[in-house]
Amino acid sequence: MVGALAVAALAAGAVVGGPVGTADAAGSAGLAGPAGLAGLAGPAGSKGGAKVVYLTFDDGPSPAYTPRILSILDRYGVRATFFELGENVAAHPSLTAQVARQGHSVQNHSWSHPDLRRLSGSSFTAQVGDTDRVIRARTGHTPTCLRPPYGAVNGTVRSRAAALGKQVVLWSVDPADWSRPGAAAIRSRVLNNVRPGSVILLHDGGGDRSQTAAALPTILSTLKARGYRFATLC
Repeated sequence: MVGALAVAALAAGAVVGGPVGTADAAGSAGLAGPAGLAGLAGPAGSKGGAKVVYLTFDDGPSPAYTPRILSILDRYGVRATFFELGENVAAHPSLTAQVARQGHSVQNHSWSHPDLRRLSGSSFTAQVGDTDRVIRARTGHTPTCLRPPYGAVNGTVRSRAAALGKQVVLWSVDPADWSRPGAAAIRSRVLNNVRPGSVILLHDGGGDRSQTAAALPTILSTLKARGYRFATLC
């Protein structure tokens, strides 16, 4: 589970425990969320005196982009949290195993990227539970965190997630990389908005993520030069 979530996320400027006002239904599964909004975001902004940020990737695994992103993360010695879709894990199980093997956290992003607010209780349980099962089969661990697609959260989603043992985790920095604004825009949106405790939302699946991969090395090197270190969320 996420650590001292509420106090530290408030310190990071996140909206803790509150519903997201609008969800950006970006047009298809794999295109995510409301720019700049956070529901439940990161744990402590500093650990042992170091500034900490939390890098997260949604909508994978993708055979086209996940290996490339993993290679960049490995080059910089960075660990991240991957919120994966169950249908993609089932299609590319070796990639999920690789993500976990390289020291990253693999968490639940639902099975097929629906708006969880609109589901019946049984459908919600299937979306989360089926994704848990395929992730556990490849990593040996059951996810403890759920990131609802589109950042679509309300009281029902939170209570259903809690009943399944899940902490709902969103983000506090969203460069809208899913919209493909260009690598330079992705870089600047992250670097201009990050602060200790930030949870950065990026994507390794759901479409063409070449711009995200191109932006990532400069994001990592710049944040390291600013004294940040990276930790996993869950």
